[in-house]
Amino acid sequence: MKGPLSFAPFRWLLAARTTAIVGNAVAPIALAFAVLDLTGSAADLGLVVAARSVANVAMLLFGGVIADRLPRGAVLVGSSLAAAATQGTIAALVLTGTAGILILVLLGIVNGAVSAVSLPAAAALVPDTVPATALRPANALLRLGLNGGSIVGASVGAVVVAAVGPGWGLAIDAAAFAVAALLFARLRLPERADAASPGETASVWSDLRVGWREFASRRWIWIVVLQFAVLNAAFVGATTVLGPLVADETFGRAGWGLVIAAQTAGLALGALLALRWRPRRALGIGVAGMASVGLPVTMLALQPTLAVLVVAFAVGGLAIELFAIAWDQSLQTHVPRETLSRVYSYDMVGSFVAVPLGEVLVGPLAHAVGTPPVLLGCAAVIVLASIAASCSRSVWRVRTT
Repeated sequence: MKGPLSFAPFRWLLAARTTAIVGNAVAPIALAFAVLDLTGSAADLGLVVAARSVANVAMLLFGGVIADRLPRGAVLVGSSLAAAATQGTIAALVLTGTAGILILVLLGIVNGAVSAVSLPAAAALVPDTVPATALRPANALLRLGLNGGSIVGASVGAVVVAAVGPGWGLAIDAAAFAVAALLFARLRLPERADAASPGETASVWSDLRVGWREFASRRWIWIVVLQFAVLNAAFVGATTVLGPLVADETFGRAGWGLVIAAQTAGLALGALLALRWRPRRALGIGVAGMASVGLPVTMLALQPTLAVLVVAFAVGGLAIELFAIAWDQSLQTHVPRETLSRVYSYDMVGSFVAVPLGEVLVGPLAHAVGTPPVLLGCAAVIVLASIAASCSRSVWRVRTT
């Protein structure tokens, strides 16, 4: 059987997505310090970041419609060029000292909307670049590229921002998107594989209804999305808000960076394992395995030592990656290609919509009852949500080979 790298369209897709993620990993570091240099206000930084996130979630469903209506390769070229333009503009404003919070917020909104178009298009494009038998290793290689690109981008971003300033970090992000657009342009795909049939695109709302019908008619899809709506809120709230707080009180900020790196290493290990291990019930195994993501949250509460947390977060990263690859393969195998972007967009909205709620609630709860009880509560939510989803027969019926 040919591997995914034997197919030229997949090689271009892998190169383009990896290049884009390198720039995306640089951007948050550079933007954070650009805003802090500008006003020194954490509230202003939160406003700029939140503007992008809100626009991204608000536009995801329409992004899925666009990606199903138009050739996905062309959508990715256009969205990459738009991202390059917005990030390039921000870089120019920062470098010339003319940036202001309002303009950064507005450009962040545009950038979030552009990302909402590219995300479902990129995910739905994979089945058009390799045969069905190569989907699992293809998704594993893509995840490896994304994880490796994130590590490289974050490392480069930190060095560039410290050495020459955040403006140049943002310029690197813009250049990465421009290169990604050139790589996406090299994709050569059959027209019918890219575009939805004309009869299904009478209006945006009818497209959304068709996408919802495909999403809701598959019990296993919405069960897993409900699982992750709860799980993501608990895990992100625990690790992004309470995790740094625990680190400050125990093993220090540098140690927290090592813990996050261990999770990324676990993600990479999961992708490598997925290249070799191809179970028929990969989705069910992945869904049940997400209960182990409660382990790092539990250890933050009970045993916040560096050695223990490095191992626990690596295990959690491994489980997350095995699930993510099985999830992508399941959607790409069982959802019609002409509606795949819309189903992905409903998945993304459902999975991420409660994350801000988790981030907002855990802090006040920790002040009221203490950090360890809240962390243990988050871990319990993660485990219970995973058990509930894995008890569904529809999840275990999905075969990925």
